[in-house]
Amino acid sequence: MKWTVDIDIKGPETRINYANNLLVTGSCFTEHIGNNLQQLKFSVLQNPNGILFDPFSVASSLVSYLQPKHFSANDLFCFNELWHSWQHHSRFSGVDKEDVLNTINASQLQAHTFLKNANWLIITLGSAYCYQLAATGSFVSNCHKKPAQDFVKHLCTLEEINSSLDNCLYQVFRFNPSLKVILTVSPVRHIRDGVINNNRSKARLIEAVHHLVNKFDNLYYFPSYELVIDVLRDYRFYDIDLVHPNYQATKYVLEKFMETCVTRESREIAVEMEKIVAARKHKPFHASSEAHSRFKKLYYEKTQELSSRYPFLSLKEELDFFSHD
Repeated sequence: MKWTVDIDIKGPETRINYANNLLVTGSCFTEHIGNNLQQLKFSVLQNPNGILFDPFSVASSLVSYLQPKHFSANDLFCFNELWHSWQHHSRFSGVDKEDVLNTINASQLQAHTFLKNANWLIITLGSAYCYQLAATGSFVSNCHKKPAQDFVKHLCTLEEINSSLDNCLYQVFRFNPSLKVILTVSPVRHIRDGVINNNRSKARLIEAVHHLVNKFDNLYYFPSYELVIDVLRDYRFYDIDLVHPNYQATKYVLEKFMETCVTRESREIAVEMEKIVAARKHKPFHASSEAHSRFKKLYYEKTQELSSRYPFLSLKEELDFFSHD
């Protein structure tokens, strides 16, 4: 008896490997993919603007890296004793205006340099809803918990999404002609929009993404949304908030991503890296015991051997960890 529907995932002809540089950007689900790849020692730059949900914010941020845009004091505002940028996640906010500006501009420069030499760009879109400042009509990437009356909520039309991302990708490919892009839609439900409007939002994103994939040769679609909504399709695969996919669901999507988007050789290296990562997370009952010393010595040797076989892996932190009591 079959318990799940089949899904045909067409991975890219040329797949991701450990020699590649990957820029990942978009919604919070992007960070699940990015964190996993970083943990496995892939070369990843993750969300240079912080988490972004809507296509306008993603497109605007990517275009800003190409210049790179230099943010000034006029781009910040003060609210609840903190300085914020409308284009950045609150992790960039702070009490000192100059520190905030320096952090933002350093991230811009890092993204510019990284994107120029990147092999892959992974974009996860979360919602077709965006927000505009009521006073000026300017689009914002983060509302920073300001009152709702300060904003106008807008459901992007399919034409607006296509135009925004099409123009952005055209500029990105001119900047880095060898770049390949994986587009995906987050399976995280935006229930604050309501169930019906969440589905309208996701439908527009999916349609826009497929339009772009059909238009550009070096774009590929990975079905994160369908894997959770249509293959797993059960609330037991969601967290207690019934909105975010839980560990099992996220792990399942990541396994499918590795199977279809990463080379066989790199997957084999990743399996060995997972063992090193698990060993480093191990919490001993008796850290001073002889048994734990043997455990660390064993994994120091395994890590050293892995580093010798694959010198492109940066394992200094792991070697330092296993070499100290």
